[in-house]
Amino acid sequence: MIKSILSLIFFCQLLLIAQPKETSSVVATYSIVAWDSSTGDLGVAVQSKFLGVGAVVPYAKAGVGAIATQAFANTTFGPRGLELLESGETAQQTVEQLIREDTSAEYRQLGVIDAHGNSFAFTGPGCNNYAGHLYGYTYTVQGNILAGREVIVAMARTFENSPGDLADRLLNALDAGEKAGGDKRGRQSAALLVVQDKGGYGGFNDKMVDIRVDDDSLPLVELRRIYNLWKETFLFDARLRMIAELNRKKKFIRADEEKKRLTEELNIQLRLKPDDPALLNNIAWILATNEIDYERALELAKRAVRLAPGQLSYLDTMAECFFRLKHYTEAVAIEAELVTKDPTNDEYWKQLQRFKEAKQKAGN
Repeated sequence: MIKSILSLIFFCQLLLIAQPKETSSVVATYSIVAWDSSTGDLGVAVQSKFLGVGAVVPYAKAGVGAIATQAFANTTFGPRGLELLESGETAQQTVEQLIREDTSAEYRQLGVIDAHGNSFAFTGPGCNNYAGHLYGYTYTVQGNILAGREVIVAMARTFENSPGDLADRLLNALDAGEKAGGDKRGRQSAALLVVQDKGGYGGFNDKMVDIRVDDDSLPLVELRRIYNLWKETFLFDARLRMIAELNRKKKFIRADEEKKRLTEELNIQLRLKPDDPALLNNIAWILATNEIDYERALELAKRAVRLAPGQLSYLDTMAECFFRLKHYTEAVAIEAELVTKDPTNDEYWKQLQRFKEAKQKAGN
């Protein structure tokens, strides 16, 4: 008798696991998965009334594809789906294979895009209403426990009509979904993942953007704030590596297009923080050392020095700008001053020697 009761309890527990209906364990969310035809970037952006949604939903691999797995999320869909895409399966074939292999497919929601912009999505009939998806060339949007279909429609239309880098467009889509009603239970966490070959820190991995807000009353606001910091800290370097790689491959038109995009982004940052000496100095160095705009670089470097005259590294940047403009006398004078102020700094000595040699060769 006891064995029968225990068997019945165990069987009931299995039923609860196999048929998840409690919304507390469901990744009730809306997400967008997309590809940038200009850069090849792939990404996922997501917001949810769920703790740490970034640890569950988004998966992406440069040159392969991107995936969002949600509702009663099967996290094996991420790595398994990327394997299928990398083996040559289409987005539709990948989704169909994953769903076919899953005994609880009716509770899953899934969006997939490949590295050519082909997309496909699935919403199981057991997902909590409103649940649905829309997909087109370069993107797919999906959501469950939403205010209504208008959420995913707003996301799709906004993404289609937004300019700029993929990360910005993904965030714009999330904002549109929020304004249209979003997750009808509220909001708690958000995440943004964008990949590009060698797009990560130092070029050592593909995670160009990988940021999360795990628990916040306004997760999209906080995600946008962190993303703006991420731009200043990491994305400029990532774009510069892309430009260098395009030039190496002799794809000069694409490289020039990327330079224009980078310059536009730098100008946006300058408008946001016109009196930030660190930002001015950083942008001046980027413009000068990457042969983008020497005159503009010198102007920004001078402003940085005026705002923070005690920062020796800013003077070094200004000297570099003079050097790039072939104003060797000014470059040598500034660097000589730096060597006097910080004689133990080997970089200043190297710079001074470099400037002197250039001046000598120029005969002035």
